[in-house]
Amino acid sequence: MSDAKTLLKQIKDEGVEYVDIRFTDPRGKMQHVTAITDIVDEDWFAEGYMFDGSSIAGWKSIEASDMKLMLDAESAYIDPFYAQKTMAIFADVVEPDTGEAYERDPRGTAKKAEAYLKSSGIGDQSFFGPEAEFFIFDNVRYDVSMERVAYEVDAADSPWNSWTEYEMGNSGHRPGVKGGYFPVNPIDAGQDMRSEMLSTMKQIGMKVDKHHHEVAASQHELGMIFGSLTEQADNLQKYKYVIHNVAAAYGKSATFMPKPIAGDNGTGMHVNMSIWKDGKPLFAGNGYADLSDEALYFIGGILKHAKALNAFTNPSTNSYKRLIPGFEAPVLRAYSARNRSGCIRIPWTESPKAKRVEARFPDPSANPYLCFSALLMAGLDGIENKIHPGDPSEKDLYDLPPEELAEIPTVCGSLREALDALKEDHAFLLKGDVFSASQIEGYIDLKSEENIEYEHTPHPVEFKLYYSC
Repeated sequence: MSDAKTLLKQIKDEGVEYVDIRFTDPRGKMQHVTAITDIVDEDWFAEGYMFDGSSIAGWKSIEASDMKLMLDAESAYIDPFYAQKTMAIFADVVEPDTGEAYERDPRGTAKKAEAYLKSSGIGDQSFFGPEAEFFIFDNVRYDVSMERVAYEVDAADSPWNSWTEYEMGNSGHRPGVKGGYFPVNPIDAGQDMRSEMLSTMKQIGMKVDKHHHEVAASQHELGMIFGSLTEQADNLQKYKYVIHNVAAAYGKSATFMPKPIAGDNGTGMHVNMSIWKDGKPLFAGNGYADLSDEALYFIGGILKHAKALNAFTNPSTNSYKRLIPGFEAPVLRAYSARNRSGCIRIPWTESPKAKRVEARFPDPSANPYLCFSALLMAGLDGIENKIHPGDPSEKDLYDLPPEELAEIPTVCGSLREALDALKEDHAFLLKGDVFSASQIEGYIDLKSEENIEYEHTPHPVEFKLYYSC
C-alpha cells in the first residue's frame, strides 16, 4: 500500500477535503462518487468502495447489483474545478465476492488488452496518441417530444453571424465554411480559452504540446503527447472533462458530437498507434514508407475488421453523418503515407522511434478504453495472421473516377450496419478474454436502443421532403 500511503500523506499535507472516485460507463461517460477524507485511510484503499451497478446502463441487473470500485492510486490528481480541495482518482470495477475484474468495465478491458499484447510475444508496449477535435458554441437548444423535434446552435464566431446585429457592433472577422484551419486572431477567437484548457491539462499532470483552431468554424483541437493504452484512455477522459468545464467557465458549451453542423467538417479523433518490443519500435522497417512487415500486417488487421471496429470507434448515430464523402471524412478502407483521404495514414517522420500508424476514421464520441482496445486487438490479429493490406493508395481518394472508387471497400454507413458487423465479426476481440461475449452482447443491446430511438423518431428534413407529398 505504498502508493496509498503516499496519497494519504499528500491528502494530509495539502489539506485535501474530498476524494472523488471516477470510472467510465459502457457508453464512455465518466461517472463519479465523492468521499470525505475523514473516512479515507489505508483500509479504505484496500477494501474499495461499494456501489450499485444496476444503476449504470448496460451493467448489472438489480438482483446482482453490488459492485466494487478499486482505486488506482497512480492516477490521482487534484481536481482544478471544485471549490473544496478534491483529489480525483480513477477506479477499476471489480466483483465484490471474487475481487476479479468486472468483464464489462471498459478500463478493465483496456488493461486486459495491454496484458494480451505482452502474452502474445509480439510486443511489450503499445502507445496511443489520440487527436480529438471538438466544437464550442455560445448557445445550444434542442427538444425531442411527441410534437416537436428541433435543435438550434449558435456561436458568435461562426459564419452565419456575419449579418447579425450586436449591441457593440459586428467585427466581421470570422472563418468561412471550411476556412478555420490556422488563421490568427481576431478570426481565431478561441486562443485564450484554448490556452487555458491546455494549461489546466498540464496542471493536472497531462503531457500536452499544442492547440489550434480546426477546419470548421467554431471547431478546435488540443494536442496530447502519446502514452500507453490505458494511460491515454484516462487522459482522453480528462481531456474531455477539462474542455467541458473550461468552456463552461467562459459561458460557452463544448461538444464532442461528431457532426453538430450540417455543411461543414465534422469532428474526428485520429488515433496514432505503435508497438514496441524490448525497447525498440516494432513498426520501423525497410518496407513501404519505412514500415516493418508487422506494421503492414497491423494495418491489414484494422482494414479487415474496420466495419466491426466502427461499433466502438464510431458508436453514435451521429457518427455516420460525419463519415460521408466531401468533408475530409475517411470513409474508404485504404492506406497511404501522408495521404489524408484514406482510413489509415502513415505520418511522415525521420525517426524510427516515431514510426506509427494513424487510424483516421474514429471520432470522440467513442469510449476511449473500448476504442483503443478494439483497434489494438484488430491490429494484433493482422500481425498474428499476416493479413497484408495490399497496395497503398497514393491518389486523392476524394477525386477518384467512379469505376476506381467502386473497387475500394468502405467503412459502415450507419450505426445499425456497424452493430450488425460486430455481431458477425468479433472473434478477434475475444482472444485472451480481453473482451467477453457477454460484454459485446450487452454493448450491442445498449447501442441498439439508441439506434431504435433514432430510427423511430421523425426528422425535420422528412417534413421538408415529404409533408406535401
